[in-house]
Amino acid sequence: MELTGILPAIRNMKDFEKAIEGNHNHVIFLETRLSQIGNLVKYSKQKNKIVFVHADLIQGLKADEFGMEYLVNDLKVDGILSTRGSVISSAKKHKVIAIQRLFALDSTAINHNIKLINNLKPDYIEVLPGIVPSIISEIYDKTGLPIIAGGLIRTTQDVRNALAGGAQAITTSRSDLWN
Repeated sequence: MELTGILPAIRNMKDFEKAIEGNHNHVIFLETRLSQIGNLVKYSKQKNKIVFVHADLIQGLKADEFGMEYLVNDLKVDGILSTRGSVISSAKKHKVIAIQRLFALDSTAINHNIKLINNLKPDYIEVLPGIVPSIISEIYDKTGLPIIAGGLIRTTQDVRNALAGGAQAITTSRSDLWN
């Protein structure tokens, strides 16, 4: 599966309704509660959406092997986002799309994350903030993995700049940018 274009990132129910009715094939759940995620995923699947979940941000879910089994085997999510190497390894073990979130805070953080990514080989890397095209390009050059830009994407120009910098897709919770 190739991820391209805008990937709606959902933080609240208003955005969920907008994303579910939109013409995007994918939805990403960034923040929700364990008591809600099952119904959200089920409804999304009924609407033929490809569902990704940020495993670290589900309140009440421990992002460990048992939490992954629940997301993959019970909820049938299509992919997992995480900052944690163990979660990425588990996602790959369960044969769902693994997206490693990388916070480009400074050179040390980038170099540490690149070493981790080169060991784990996630399917995609989500670079945050996604508004620095030169960092997107550098991370792609050092890993060879497809890049998703996210974080602080506020305008259509930010989207264009990230794509021009080498991002294959954009995650944003700004629903005005979804179209």
